[in-house]
Amino acid sequence: MSNKQKMIFRGSITINLFLILIVIWGYVKIDFAIEQLFFTEVQENLVELEGLIAHQKANNWSEPNLVTTELGDILDGLYLGISNGKYLGWISNDDKEILEELSSKLRQYPHDGLYNFATLTQADINNFEELQIKLREVGLGLNVTISNDWNSFMEKSKALEEKIKVPLN
Repeated sequence: MSNKQKMIFRGSITINLFLILIVIWGYVKIDFAIEQLFFTEVQENLVELEGLIAHQKANNWSEPNLVTTELGDILDGLYLGISNGKYLGWISNDDKEILEELSSKLRQYPHDGLYNFATLTQADINNFEELQIKLREVGLGLNVTISNDWNSFMEKSKALEEKIKVPLN
């Protein structure tokens, strides 16, 4: 090989390695973004839901829409995370099934929609109070150590999904 060919070959190898690094960096960033979406929009909101239910229970359910609005946010977060994870090929089929089943079971509870608030009956209040207990039992409660580890999140999601019965009453 001539010096010119060697120079072109080395340059080609360098450019290819650089492009591979860019692809790997992009994948790492997507992985981080999807995990953070689930941690902030689902896990943290489930913890907040547990606290809101406890607060409403202590205050004789003076503002029940705080709970139903938070549940709506959780359902939106689950939908967004599952959709993005599926389209990006990031979420496994097993994890997708667990999260879809959890979403389906949480939809049994009254939750706010766009421009309308849910009205709670005494049975709904009782169901939310039972949900609060289930959230704490699986480790999704205020003053409980929460890990930002995907496997831990999925274990808690699966445990919660298994605890919620269909139908609620």
